[in-house]
Amino acid sequence: VFSKIFSHEALESYLPKIQLVIKDTLRAWSSEPEPINVYHEAQKLTFRMAIRVLLGFRIPDEELGRLFEVYQQFVENVFSLPVDLPFSGYRRGIRARETLQKGLEKAIQEKLQNTQGKDYADALDILIESGKEHGKELTMQELKDGTLELIFAAYATTASASTSLIMQLLKHPRVLEKLREELRSKGILHNGCICEGSLRLDNINGLQYLDCVIKEVLRLFTPISGGYRTVLQTFELDGFQIPKGWSVMYSIRDTHDTAPVFKDVDVFDPDRFGQGRSEDKEGRFHYLPFGGGVRTCLGKHLAKLFLKALAIELASTSRFELATRTFPKVTLVPVVHPVDGLKVKFFGLDSNQNEILTGTDAMLGATV
Repeated sequence: VFSKIFSHEALESYLPKIQLVIKDTLRAWSSEPEPINVYHEAQKLTFRMAIRVLLGFRIPDEELGRLFEVYQQFVENVFSLPVDLPFSGYRRGIRARETLQKGLEKAIQEKLQNTQGKDYADALDILIESGKEHGKELTMQELKDGTLELIFAAYATTASASTSLIMQLLKHPRVLEKLREELRSKGILHNGCICEGSLRLDNINGLQYLDCVIKEVLRLFTPISGGYRTVLQTFELDGFQIPKGWSVMYSIRDTHDTAPVFKDVDVFDPDRFGQGRSEDKEGRFHYLPFGGGVRTCLGKHLAKLFLKALAIELASTSRFELATRTFPKVTLVPVVHPVDGLKVKFFGLDSNQNEILTGTDAMLGATV
């Protein structure tokens, strides 16, 4: 089921909505008189993307804001020690989950009743239809659990990577300009405007330098440090026997730091993934930002598409600068993010470089 949710056809249908959510968000950031906290705002952005794009919920903005706050409480406490005492993180997490599921149930019921005016299939539609195809209509509880899983998958890691992307574009203006050059050369950016109809899935996938930039962000700032696997067959590693049935953890971050194929591992260098060097092509398990093996992250193509769409909008329609004297340090817990959230002032459209697309206001007024 989840492979259908992230298929090429599904991603093609999500793309216009992803673009609208990002465009709307960047306009809001640009209208703020003060610098924004990028990490916090990126969390809101990815939550909104999950709700609007993947689930197709038409929740009013005010209610969406309340749902986001409840979801944050859930995420903050989801990994708490399972000690069920009053005022414990575990109890707060359980309460937040219950509140969240009530809100989701209301949205799911409204969605099931309102099938008019839909111009694309979202992930929840695919989930519902797939259940019917297999002769098993999903229960409300199964739909709520699946919905929560989709939000969780789209939320924390994508917000982390989005923040890292913005920080690296700030640190490396030549990378940003090279992105703009590629967009111009491919006929996507012309006279400061994104050409209408140019941002299709195949066109975006054909942007080689953009792909290199996203790969390098995910190599150097992998949101999740590693993953767990169960040993299926006893094996030996460096003289130690690892028995069948054990749980083992592999480190994505340490793999990227020590893989011999990467030169100057601490340097942000998108060209390492270019055709001339192709440092990620020299082994199966040197580069694994989404995990490895059969249990690799199913949502990786959606995550990369979202990051590419964000980078295109940033390169095309935004002017932004760091609002602090120095770049913040980065913490790794619970996911990679700047300790101060990254304070950035967005100025929006620069009249010397970009112009507002005719009809953009009408596009953003459409139901997402």
